Amino acid sequence: MRVPRFAAGFTLLEMLVVLVIIGLIASLVGPRLFSRVDSSKVQVADTQTRLLRGAVETFRLEVGRIPTADEGLGVLNTAPADERAKARWRGPYLDEPVPEDPWGRPYKYSIPGRDGLPFAIYSLGADGQPGGEGNDADVGFLPPKG
Repeated sequence: MRVPRFAAGFTLLEMLVVLVIIGLIASLVGPRLFSRVDSSKVQVADTQTRLLRGAVETFRLEVGRIPTADEGLGVLNTAPADERAKARWRGPYLDEPVPEDPWGRPYKYSIPGRDGLPFAIYSLGADGQPGGEGNDADVGFLPPKG
């Protein structure tokens, strides 16, 4: 039994045309999607620094002081070495270990912070360098300028 020509399938030329069309669509849509991914990482970093700030404030209320620069954010999950602070510590203050920023680097913690805050919790942004603009800008509760 012979199969009619129109039911035989796609030709190589038809397949190539479809692949070229898909490639053109991907080249137009792809950059827009990737720019959204970068801006969403900035939003994630901002949200995580707010979460970490809340945990530090809870630590401060219970222990009576903010974590030292040497203790850093690790004290939110592990009791401090100071016996007086350890007696008041009611942690852990985070459900999971301190997260890394969306670019895979640890969040920075320093004393003092900017705008009257006693501490700073921040990410260095996409470039991993202080300062920057756009997606490369520092995100969070920043240290004093200078």
